[in-house]
Amino acid sequence: MSLTAPSFSSAMPVPEERRMAFLPRLFGARLLLVGEHTVFGFMERLSPTDYTGGMWDFLERAGEPLYLAPTCRPRFHLVWDGNGYEGEVSADAAGIIATLFAFSHLSFRHDAPELSDGFARLYAHAADHPEAREIFQAID
Repeated sequence: MSLTAPSFSSAMPVPEERRMAFLPRLFGARLLLVGEHTVFGFMERLSPTDYTGGMWDFLERAGEPLYLAPTCRPRFHLVWDGNGYEGEVSADAAGIIATLFAFSHLSFRHDAPELSDGFARLYAHAADHPEAREIFQAID
């Protein structure tokens, strides 16, 4: 009997024809623009030297919305003064980090089940991510 660790099931980019429905599903219809803007804002604060704006992928897993990830470069240097984190991560992990920060931040200001549900779903996904250690150090 072979005991092997389960493989990471990566998130998949949302197809172009379903992108318009992604943000309302992720943040709720009422907060879709606020949620998107908050993710972008956290990315600007986390990576002021590497993040310069640009296109983002929307990612889902098993048909459930998960997070946004920047596409302007493959890796980002992140710094977060709130907990002393500094490190370099993939664009995918940077998107997870920025989206987790956004969910947390918004949940203190808005009563929306999409925020807590989205945070829990993404946190569980992040636990299986190849860069889980960096992700959790960044958000701790």
